[in-house]
Amino acid sequence: MRGNITNVDLVDIRDVTVDKNLPKQIRIAEYIRQIKNPRKFKCGEFVVTSCFPENGPTLEDCLRGMLV
Repeated sequence: MRGNITNVDLVDIRDVTVDKNLPKQIRIAEYIRQIKNPRKFKCGEFVVTSCFPENGPTLEDCLRGMLV
């Protein structure tokens, strides 16, 4: 996403709802449609910015490492 996005313009992830009964690809598309910028969004007062190295582990690998 490009342009000058202010913190006020960010979507609060608590307002995003996706039907868990939808197929995976449609759930992903619906999440992205609602959140608008999956790399930068709000959670209440906090701004969440995510970035990943190009050749680094996947998000799933990182989460698995934290949970196992």
